[in-house]
Order: sequence, then C-alpha cells, then structure tokens
Amino acid sequence: MIADDKNAVAARASLVQYLSRRRLRKTPERFAILDCVMEMTRHFVADDLYNRMEDKGYHVSRTTVYNTIELLVSAGLLRRHNFGRTTAHYEMVSGLGSNHHHLVCTVCGKIKEVKDAQLASLLDKRTFPAFHPEWYDLCVYGVCSTCMRKTRRARQTSRTVHEE
Repeated sequence: MIADDKNAVAARASLVQYLSRRRLRKTPERFAILDCVMEMTRHFVADDLYNRMEDKGYHVSRTTVYNTIELLVSAGLLRRHNFGRTTAHYEMVSGLGSNHHHLVCTVCGKIKEVKDAQLASLLDKRTFPAFHPEWYDLCVYGVCSTCMRKTRRARQTSRTVHEE
C-alpha cells in the first residue's frame, strides 16, 4: 500500500471499523485482498482478483478471495454489478465517485464508466415518498463504436462476396 494514498488509508480504516463492529477477525489476508482491490483500475470478476493475488506471490485460497469480496461488499467498499451477465463484476466505491453511469456493449462486453453532470443532478434532486436513496447505478446497454465498425465491415465484405 502506498502510505500517502488517502483512499487506501480510508478504505483500510473503514474495513477495521466494519470488522470491529461485527467482531470479525482482522486477518492479514483480508487487508492484502483489500490492497489488491484498491489497485484494480477497471471492473473485475473474482477470478481476476484471485489471479492478481497469485501473480503478486500472495497465495490465498479462492474461497478466501470470494468470501472477502462479499465482506467488502457488505462493508460498502465494493459494489457488485451484473451488467446483464451471470458473472458478477466488482468495483471500488471510491473510483469515479459513488454515482456514475456504465455504458455496456452487448456484443463484446466492454464496460465504460461515464459521468454526466446533468443526469446526476437530476437524479440527485429526485425524491421518493418514504425512501431515502443513498446511491444509484445506471447502466446503458448498446453497441460500442468498435463493434459497430466490425459489423459494418463484415456487412460490406458479405455484400462484396455476394456481388461477385
């Protein structure tokens, strides 16, 4: 962990507080996994995290990784997303801030995080009877520009072949 990384220090302190409140053990594995999660720059699946831990030479069981991920979700440090798939993806809560949007390509699965100040402002001002929202997640599903280009090229190639 980088000593002056305020997000990492805050995340570790939050985890300590969460574990203390629930009288759970403060194991080195949990903190090593949290440190590794903090280094993830994109959405990740549990196996990505397990492989990263192995690559770093920190051997923990796959079960420990999965259980710690669930613990970090419960502690509010990670968010779980499904993005229309069966495999859960995760991201640190701090990243772009609590409220941001995801553009999800339905062809290749690429996920892009975006901020839209106008939309965020509109959603932040929205009130609901007998409900206080804490955060939101907005996913927009469609086709990314790379996949659109590939589709167009494939159609052009197909037409050329049929014309010959």
